[in-house]
Amino acid sequence: MILNSIVLVFYFLIFQFPSSHFPLCPYFPHLCRMSPKIPLITILGPTAVGKTTFAAHLASELDAEIISADSRQVFRGMDIGTGKDLADYSVEGKIIPAHLIDIAEPGTEYNVFQFQRDFQVACDTIIAKGKTPLLCGGTGLYLESVLLGYNLVEVPENETLRLQLNELTNDELINRISSYRPLHNTTDTLDRERLIRAIEIESFKLQNRNQQLENDFSHSPVFGIRFDRKIVRERITARLTQRLNEGMLEEIQHLLNSGLTKDQLTFYGLEYKYVTLYLTGELTYNEMFRLLNTAIHQFAKRQMTWFRRMENKGIKIYWLEGEEGLQKNLYKAINQLKSE
Repeated sequence: MILNSIVLVFYFLIFQFPSSHFPLCPYFPHLCRMSPKIPLITILGPTAVGKTTFAAHLASELDAEIISADSRQVFRGMDIGTGKDLADYSVEGKIIPAHLIDIAEPGTEYNVFQFQRDFQVACDTIIAKGKTPLLCGGTGLYLESVLLGYNLVEVPENETLRLQLNELTNDELINRISSYRPLHNTTDTLDRERLIRAIEIESFKLQNRNQQLENDFSHSPVFGIRFDRKIVRERITARLTQRLNEGMLEEIQHLLNSGLTKDQLTFYGLEYKYVTLYLTGELTYNEMFRLLNTAIHQFAKRQMTWFRRMENKGIKIYWLEGEEGLQKNLYKAINQLKSE
């Protein structure tokens, strides 16, 4: 009876108290020691659900390091507009190491091929330290390239194909790229050079089928964070207001002053597109806020569509309900990892 009572007391302390009051790892490190068969943990979800905060707290509990899977946070000097939220990497005074943030210059192009190469370097570095890589982000293509093991190669220029494509109208080029894949990124259709390059890449991929990478992450644990759609909308609007108040306008004006063109900034996503249109006098502030807010809501829906497609491809996502709170979801994730 006494032994049972002691067990119950310890169970209560471990699983009922939030980790801020009773951290798991310092006292019971065996609960947080990752099994050697878990080579990677992934945290995904649509924009504004708190992925970074959750990933940082989970990494703190597991002594893991984060690899960002965000197509825009790679760029230096683009902090507020890309939502880096660098303060979220601090947990109880400890900075969680984060990789693939601020590794490229604004004005340059960064693609999934470069991401996969950089991911592998970061992953190997973390594992060499005896730690677990924790992939976190919302760029579906980047996540999928790792979890489904796409062996991407740098696509060379095809001068013969380019000469043929240059004879086509923009509408004909759009029809051609649409025959290869859905148009997830509308910037492919806004610039003729990018449109031709996109067709060149898809044509190359058809002739050079992807093979699986040496590392197999297909069965590694993947956690998704989601909220009710109404709550996501509210969080998006609140976060947009906060970022505008915290200097997003000034950040983008600085990029314009540094020599980046309107077209270049448009390429970097919704915030940069609409704020640039406001700063160049093509939209009023209210028009900019309304159009940008709506566009981000639509983007979050497209992200969820992509994640459902990933599930259809065989990726198992353990969904965590954001309404249940950070601490409860941390315990759920850790318990799931213990069962892997």
